[in-house]
This record gives sequence, C-alpha cells and structure tokens, in this order.
Amino acid sequence: MYKKKENLYGYIFILPWIIGFLGLTLGPLLFSLVGSFTNYNVTSQMDFVGFANYKEMFMYDDLFWTSLYNTLYFVAFSVPLTTIAAILISTLMNQDIPGMRIFRTIYYLPAILSGVGVYLLWMQLLDPSTGLINQFLALFGIDGPNWLFDAEWSKPSLIMMKLWSAGGSMLLYLAAMQGVSKTLYEAAIMDGASRVQMFFRITLPMVTPIIFFDIVTSTIGSFQIFQEAYVMSADNAGAPENSLLFYNLYMWINAFNVFDMGYAMAMSWILFIIVLILTIINFKFARRWVHYEGD
Repeated sequence: MYKKKENLYGYIFILPWIIGFLGLTLGPLLFSLVGSFTNYNVTSQMDFVGFANYKEMFMYDDLFWTSLYNTLYFVAFSVPLTTIAAILISTLMNQDIPGMRIFRTIYYLPAILSGVGVYLLWMQLLDPSTGLINQFLALFGIDGPNWLFDAEWSKPSLIMMKLWSAGGSMLLYLAAMQGVSKTLYEAAIMDGASRVQMFFRITLPMVTPIIFFDIVTSTIGSFQIFQEAYVMSADNAGAPENSLLFYNLYMWINAFNVFDMGYAMAMSWILFIIVLILTIINFKFARRWVHYEGD
C-alpha cells in the first residue's frame, strides 16, 4: 500500500513533464511524420501523396543534394577541428603558472557570446577590404580572400568562426584533466616518461569519455547549423553560389518561403535518420577507444 502511494506521488511529480513531452515533443514529432507523406502547405491543403516528397528529394531536387553536401562538409571539418583545438587549449590551461585563471576566463568568454551580434562581428572581421583578418594578412604580404563572398572560402570562414567558440568544450576537458590522478603521472615520471608520452599514454586516454561526449554532441549540433548561414549569406538563402545553403536553411526556405511544409517535414525526417545513424555508429565504435575508470 505504501509502495503504491509512493509511486502515485512520483507520477504526480513527473506529470508536468509527461504533459509537456506529449504535447510539445511527441505530438509534433508524429504530426511531422504524417505530414511528410502529404502536400501540406500550412493553410488548407493536406492531401496524402505517399512517398512523392521523398522521391522528389532524392531524384529531382539538386538543391537537396547541395545542402546535404554543404552540411556534411561543415560537420566533417568543424567537429574534429574544434575538438582538437579544445583539447590543445585545455592542455595549455592546465599548467600551474601564475595568472592562469585570467587566461582561462579569456578563452572561455567567446563561448558565452552567441547570436546575431557574434555573426555581425565576424562579418566585419571577414570583410575583404576593411576586415581586420585581411589587414593582418596584408602585413605579411598575403592577399586575403573574399571570405564570405567567395564560394570556395565561405564554408571555411564559418568553420574558422566555429573554432572561436572552442572555449566551451575547453572547460569540460580542463575539468576532466584536473580529475586525472596525480599518482599516474608520478609513476610515469619514475619510469622516465616524457611530457609528450604522459599526454598520449595517460592524459588523453583518461579524458576519452569527455572526447566521446563532445564528438557526439558537436556532431548533432553541427548538423543543425542555420543561423550563421541565414545571417551571413548575402541573400539570406545560401549565397554565394549556394555554398552556404545548409540543410536546415534549405528546409526552412521550403517550409516558410515556399510554404511546402510537407516537403520540409520529409527533409526533417531524413536529417533525423542521418544523425541517428551517425550517433549509433559513434556509440558502436566507442567501445574500442573510450576508456572508463571502471573498465
């Protein structure tokens, strides 16, 4: 009797979450799945069209493949580069020297800045004629590229901007590194190990759970790139030459510019399946390189 009463109290406490999950997550999720098989146009039309949206997407829509390529390009370069940058910065910030707290704060500050203000700042920095980056390159006789106005440099520009926020992950790696037992390093020093050997044989294996977490969340987050392309492309639609037409931006255009919501819903499910497959692969291979203290 007491157990049933305790369970009842538990369900009452989680009832707001259950209502929110059903109304704000599961409900829209199922609606988008049903809508992906219709020609829903937001207003009055919602006829069942079978797999027509998916057929159109894979067989006739070149912009779908362009947006998918741009997104995969961004994910393939931004995730490993930001992970490596965060590990290197956290290694530097893990040194016991005076004033280190100030350096940690400086490196972390970009992580708390986000939104349109940051994108406008980077648009000023990347300006081909007056931007500080090209002016800095000019000091060494280098003629800087047109960055956001050149199809070959537009995606690298956004990847470079992404590196600027590596301070957020740096904090996770720094906390993990400071949790590594000092006895491991003392034993390694007694065995004559160098600093490089200690980094690759002790530090790096001990922080692999954080690396795994960072890779999984960064991959999912990178697939959702939208605001940067919308704000920083000249026409808010992926210019120049559709080089910034990322998947979410193209899905948004279909949903709210073209009002082909059924097609946009189908795109959202393809993105969900891609991210789900990559996440499963990440978890599958994690057993080979992620080390936990209890293993």
